Amino acid sequence: MTTAAERRPALVEAARRTLDRPLASYQLVLGTGALLVGLGLVMVLSASSVLAYRTYDNSYAIVMRQGLFATLGLVGAVVAAKMPLHVVKRLSGLALVGVVALIGLTLVPGIGVEVGGNRNWLPLPGGFQLQPSEFAKLALVIWIATIYAGRQKRLRSKRSTRAMMLPVVPIAGGVALLIVAQKDLGTALVLFSILAGLLWSVGLPGRHLAAVFTALGVGLVFFVATAPHRVSRMLSFLNPMADPEQAGYQSIHSMMALATGGFWGVGLGGSRQKWGSLPNAHTDFVMSVVGEELGLFGSFVVLALFVLLAVAGIRIAMRTTDPFAHYVAIGITIWLSVQAIINIGMVLGLLPVIGIPLPFMSYGGSSLLVTMVALGLLANCALTEPGARRALAAGRRPRRR
Repeated sequence: MTTAAERRPALVEAARRTLDRPLASYQLVLGTGALLVGLGLVMVLSASSVLAYRTYDNSYAIVMRQGLFATLGLVGAVVAAKMPLHVVKRLSGLALVGVVALIGLTLVPGIGVEVGGNRNWLPLPGGFQLQPSEFAKLALVIWIATIYAGRQKRLRSKRSTRAMMLPVVPIAGGVALLIVAQKDLGTALVLFSILAGLLWSVGLPGRHLAAVFTALGVGLVFFVATAPHRVSRMLSFLNPMADPEQAGYQSIHSMMALATGGFWGVGLGGSRQKWGSLPNAHTDFVMSVVGEELGLFGSFVVLALFVLLAVAGIRIAMRTTDPFAHYVAIGITIWLSVQAIINIGMVLGLLPVIGIPLPFMSYGGSSLLVTMVALGLLANCALTEPGARRALAAGRRPRRR
């Protein structure tokens, strides 16, 4: 009988062989993405059922809207996964201009809709709303990747700093400032993270990268200091119990939900905080409901899925032979990872509450739609790895027969 010590090398070798397969990254992206979306729909149903019944007299009203956007997102993901990457590059500039125009419309009086203090919504027929700033994340990733993919020789030269920074930094910074004008500091922070990560990936010298981070830090301090509600959130983050009924209320009840869950949770659907104690339980704080209902075990499963998705994105960026796919994979991985870290840190009380959704899982049609399209594009990039398309085509032939 083999011992555990003897079986361990065999398991490691089996895992290594699995990850060495040409379609490993492709399958990781699709598998983790599908699990996150599916789990997200279940948790949105659980977290929103009480609110939906009180508001619409139908416990399924909110999750049905989320399901509609999940369906649209699936269509978008399939299109993004099958669209040739050279077509995506051609559309990058037009997509960025279109998104910027929509963001500008949100700032026009009488057109933009203000929700929760942020003026970043456009009304749609049927009572739906569109958040253009969510689409800015993907549009900016694709546009920057197109710029850098066309400058490979210049980026390798000794005088490449100018090619790295222009026009990427001023245009990306301008888009982020437009979003700040909407009072949406969380989305702007994600955009700055995408920009900084892509600048680092092309080899921007350390002193220039430090200047970018310094400017980002000064800007964040300025925008926080000039907004009373952000100052209140920062102070409540440092000491939630100083104002338990107002500024610290959300953080305290998020902690209560996590503490109640223990290791295994109180059971799916058994959350007490979703009965009105925890505001935005189905949106920004859906992870609190996960921790309460599925416990520490369920929370670790969610974290593991995000880690696997990040690993898949890094693998694609390292293994692909296509420069455009390389930068797209880096940009999408940074975007989803940073947004997940900020949201989970906010739920755990490690970061201030800034109102940012958890990718794939929080309620929000615009967020779910654009992240699913990004997932499809990441899967498309995975097929640029050596042998991936050939392996996929070989796997389809027996099914056709």
